[in-house]
Amino acid sequence: MIQLLLPSFFLSLIGIFNIFGIRQSLATKQVLYTVIGFMTFLILKKIGRNFFAANYKFFYWLLIIFLIVTFLIGLEVKGSRRWIDFYFFNFQASEIFKGFFILFISGFLVRDYREVNPIRIFLQSLIYFLLPAFIIFKQPDLGNAAVYFFIYLMIILFSDLPKKYIFYFCLFLVLILPLGWQFMKGYQKDRIASFLNPQIDQQGTAYNMTQAIITVGSGKFIGRGLGLGTQSRLFFLPENHTDFAFSSLVEQFGFLGGFAVIILYIIVTYLIVKKIFVLYFLRDFTDKKNFLYAVGFLSYFVFQILINIAMNLGLFPITGIALPFISFGGSSFVALMIGMALLP
Repeated sequence: MIQLLLPSFFLSLIGIFNIFGIRQSLATKQVLYTVIGFMTFLILKKIGRNFFAANYKFFYWLLIIFLIVTFLIGLEVKGSRRWIDFYFFNFQASEIFKGFFILFISGFLVRDYREVNPIRIFLQSLIYFLLPAFIIFKQPDLGNAAVYFFIYLMIILFSDLPKKYIFYFCLFLVLILPLGWQFMKGYQKDRIASFLNPQIDQQGTAYNMTQAIITVGSGKFIGRGLGLGTQSRLFFLPENHTDFAFSSLVEQFGFLGGFAVIILYIIVTYLIVKKIFVLYFLRDFTDKKNFLYAVGFLSYFVFQILINIAMNLGLFPITGIALPFISFGGSSFVALMIGMALLP
């Protein structure tokens, strides 16, 4: 596990320096979040993974309650209810839930399918996915809802469920995709439209994406230097410490800085994939649960990296997905360390 902690620490350090260069007032908070995150990791490891694996149903329903409370009375920021204000900190249940959601779904799907009805198990798992995903979507938080969908899809794909159910599920999604457009918020539709045609409204809906691309380009090969990024420091780039932290990082540290971050991500990914291959060839039920959990965590980790970086480069519509270790935020960092601590 120390192998995972080392690249994670260096990524966290880069994230702190990046935030210091654009908003010094937030750097101290990010240091605190980083310390809390690593302490959470060590505490969970001390308690032992078996405790959480044995009580995965309890943690699932506990976080569902937090999601409902957030939706009903949560702190509203820019039209979204994603946080519960605990005075000293804002708690984002949709982030903290990710590791426990993976633990729940992976535990639920591992069983002897010769003794149960596979379609019933699949439909039950679908309900267990849709319940949190729908609440998160209605907050509204389309980005995190997409993360949960990708996690769920990857876990059922690698489970022992008959693959025909997965095919039917994907076919159903394709058929209802036009209907999903009707349930999206106006700003979400605008983001997709501006991605497809940035020339529509460069000073409006396409502004963030346009500024992100300009910010990345201004960093060139070695960057402008710590604290010298004009696009991010002078706030031409909105959300420069969260959604567009990667653009800010490349502006300050250039192609070399962005490349270094990607290399560290590849190292973490390689270590998790290596663990997955070991678990794949083990046949015990517990090992299968561990295998599915590792697949789910890898899906969560890689999906957020790919979507966030693609969004910063103008290759994907703008979504509120944090970049692991780099984006500012306590809940997202702690959630990531919880997920990593629960790895077998």
